[in-house]
Amino acid sequence: MKATTICCLTLLALPLTSHAIDPGPASPQQQETEGWLQLQISHSAASTKLQTATATERELAMQRWLKSYQHEIPEFFEQDVAGKVDSGSGQ
Repeated sequence: MKATTICCLTLLALPLTSHAIDPGPASPQQQETEGWLQLQISHSAASTKLQTATATERELAMQRWLKSYQHEIPEFFEQDVAGKVDSGSGQ
């Protein structure tokens, strides 16, 4: 009974020992990234020129997208061929 009580009290006190990660960027690189993300969110660095695509550009993008479906997705990937390029010669 006493061991069960101690075990339960220990488990109940366990969350009190954890500490949250301090908010905000920790490194200069992360601070720079956070700054760029904030620019995106606030739209303060957005271009004033409206960017559009011509009908030809849209058609080419659609063709490229449709062509991506012609490649079969393999059932599994072979681990031993990582980093090697198949020459396609069938050898």
